[in-house]
Amino acid sequence: MEKIFNNTQVAFALKSDTELDRAYFLFKMIASEPLVKIGTAVTNFALKAHLPVEGLIRATVFDHFCGGVTEEDCLSVVDKMFTKNVCSVLDYSVEGKEEEEQFDLALEMTLKTVEFAKERLAIPFAVFKPTGLGRFALYEKIGEGKKLTSEEQKEWARVVERFDIVCKTAHQKDVALLIDGEESWMQDAADDLVLEMMRRYNKDKTIVFNTLQLYRWDRFDYLKKIHEIAKSEGFSIGMKLVRGAYMEKENNRAVEKNYKSPICESKEATDKNFDTTVAYMLDHLDTMSIFAGTHNEESSYKIMQLMQEKNLASNDNRIWFGQLYGMSDNISYNLAENGYNVAKYLPFGPVRDVMPYLIRRAEENTSVAGQTNRELNLIKTERKRRKK
Repeated sequence: MEKIFNNTQVAFALKSDTELDRAYFLFKMIASEPLVKIGTAVTNFALKAHLPVEGLIRATVFDHFCGGVTEEDCLSVVDKMFTKNVCSVLDYSVEGKEEEEQFDLALEMTLKTVEFAKERLAIPFAVFKPTGLGRFALYEKIGEGKKLTSEEQKEWARVVERFDIVCKTAHQKDVALLIDGEESWMQDAADDLVLEMMRRYNKDKTIVFNTLQLYRWDRFDYLKKIHEIAKSEGFSIGMKLVRGAYMEKENNRAVEKNYKSPICESKEATDKNFDTTVAYMLDHLDTMSIFAGTHNEESSYKIMQLMQEKNLASNDNRIWFGQLYGMSDNISYNLAENGYNVAKYLPFGPVRDVMPYLIRRAEENTSVAGQTNRELNLIKTERKRRKK
């Protein structure tokens, strides 16, 4: 397999020298755990104290990792990336809300992004998080099989209705819909709800996609279980495959509550789980569609290799690659340059409300040292190339 991900000229073709310098500065900061901790604390304090720091945040970390404050804001970024055949997934990245009116606002924003996707070839998917449409503790209680109060039953009915409105709208407008994965102790209730949406709306083609977080050792078995259900009931399965984003939290909770951690015992086991699941799905493309959300170069090469071995076209619409905006441009743009389907997750939302997402991104990058160092080395290589 030709190693295409080292081509920095393709990777950073859309970045100006100034933007490249900013990226270098940001990843240099993220590479230092103490700096991330200090920066996070200072940013949180400044926002809570209503200090005038939003402009500074917007000009640095926000504009590197986000498309804008509103969905309209994102369009210039969407159009720019699409000149290189890299698509976008508009992601309303406001996290940690608990009120009904906030869930209704998230529903409204998600429906807007479905409409945007219908109108634009450059936006092939819409997306939402389960906890964007309902309270975390409610999913958790249902997942644990606890009895709901009459008020909670009404609340859950509203969550189900919001899910159904989004999925039905996506189905009517023929827009594929990604539903993100979250912490394991709320995920069972979300999984059951997404499965029901697949039953309803994946009869003719794959519209609804769930997410498999493959740092969880039970997820491959879960996929095989719902595959049997899908075959017997006559609907297709869409899955976004990722490694996962809550490892430290998952392991800490397992220790605290004295149960077996749902996380694979090692990075190697996670990688194997990811690759095994990809291979299984590629063997069953008659009833499955894949969105491979990965920043791992080896996994990306393996998917490309399997596609070649199976004589699958690089632009087979059942297979998409996805990365986050502001990261792994060497994967995204080189895949697109070679004819593969690629979409960048493009977060947006008010600066203040998107900060929990951005802080999580910084902390994740800090914990995966190899990722940050790889980003830095690629940027250094491109800066050197431009100076020749």
